[in-house]
Amino acid sequence: MTTDTRTLAHPIHVVGAGLAGSECAYQLASRGQRVVLWEMRPDRSTPAHSTPDFAELVCSNSLRSDDPHHAAGLLKREMEAFGSLIIGAAREAAVPAGSALAVDRDLFAASVTKTLEEHPKIEIRRTEVVDFPEGKVVMATGPLTSEALATRLGDLLGSEYLYFYDAIAPIVEADSLDYDILFRASRYGKGGDDYLNAPMTKEQYDHFYDELVKATVLELRDFEQNLFFEGCLPIEEIARRGRETLCFGPMKPVGLTPPDGSRPWAVVQLRQENLAQTHYNLVGFQSRMSWGEQKRVLRLIPGLGSAEFVRLGQIHRNTFINSPTHLDKHYRLKSEPRLRLAGQITGVEGYLESAATGLLNALYLSLEASSSSAPEPLPANTALGALARHLTETPAKRFQPANINYGLFEPLGLRIKKRERRAAYAQRAQQELVSWASRAGFDITLAPFQTQDAPLEAASGATASSANHSS
Repeated sequence: MTTDTRTLAHPIHVVGAGLAGSECAYQLASRGQRVVLWEMRPDRSTPAHSTPDFAELVCSNSLRSDDPHHAAGLLKREMEAFGSLIIGAAREAAVPAGSALAVDRDLFAASVTKTLEEHPKIEIRRTEVVDFPEGKVVMATGPLTSEALATRLGDLLGSEYLYFYDAIAPIVEADSLDYDILFRASRYGKGGDDYLNAPMTKEQYDHFYDELVKATVLELRDFEQNLFFEGCLPIEEIARRGRETLCFGPMKPVGLTPPDGSRPWAVVQLRQENLAQTHYNLVGFQSRMSWGEQKRVLRLIPGLGSAEFVRLGQIHRNTFINSPTHLDKHYRLKSEPRLRLAGQITGVEGYLESAATGLLNALYLSLEASSSSAPEPLPANTALGALARHLTETPAKRFQPANINYGLFEPLGLRIKKRERRAAYAQRAQQELVSWASRAGFDITLAPFQTQDAPLEAASGATASSANHSS
């Protein structure tokens, strides 16, 4: 990887070493910029973190689908084209997860931490930031921003934060599971036998459901009742929407057939947590039940009767700003452009999306180092550009956190068969990314997006080159 020799006179401050901050710091340093990376842990932790490592994953060990035609898979490949630290570390620490990219949390965070600590262009300061440093700043403090800095940001924006509650799924000891009941398979056979599956009959499901909906939960105040993010609802909240709702959500049995050929009424999936295969997490089983109730109810799942829990589910408050009101297309605060935001505090949802905003902040900052004018924004029909479109063009009154999805992209503008739409979105995105990179002066190579279902030809192996910038 070559680097750009045009650097800013003063270091860029990146506040927060989660996924967004880690990616941003690495991208800047790899392009020759001096970086000061601030992280308050371990001196001061958060309700969700448990280690001092950078890029610690707290809610899940999954970075979502790795299918190159899925919006999340497309976003990964766009990030890899620019030499993403987060995606590279994730692939090195990957654990079996079917068509998803999931990681051994400890190995992943350790790899990111080591890379950043050893980079000669990065100075790490382990202390809490209570006010914005001088110069250019990327605030990547995440949804659990410390109270002092959150107050400072709120004062600057002149408005209160929006917020919602997020839930964390339980993790169980592998050797406490009953493998005579569980069976290995991935849905529709995609990815091999990467998941453990707990099949339920209708009678077992009905009993589980009845106990789940009457379990004691941690109460929220009246005005907080509707503040859960739809993409990460607690399992008991989903259940209250109807008796069969779980069978069409996290417990759907379609595509999963036990060895005896039976057709289960519902299935609970467990995904491998670490490379040692000693821990598994319950997929989609985020919860705000009390810990005693979680143990009681979850042990009703076939195969989990004697389950030992490494971690039980919990909830925590996530904070984000109303980005369409406060951010421009380069992630700068309209009221103070020297300050940028990255990560979940902007209103993107998910580890992958958070890292992507850190990467794009770094690309724009690198371009600004060599020009007096603002760089051309990435097109909204790329995955990276679509995220920025969501953050800046969504009507402010309707703004809510979102994962990457094709609904955020510019429409195709063509009548095309449903089964071919994802491939069309992916191909167009590749072509637009290569074109933008060429105009901006970045040297990138996109991996071919070819699959058995829908080969793409026009963009496969596409490149954009320049001597000025590279990844």
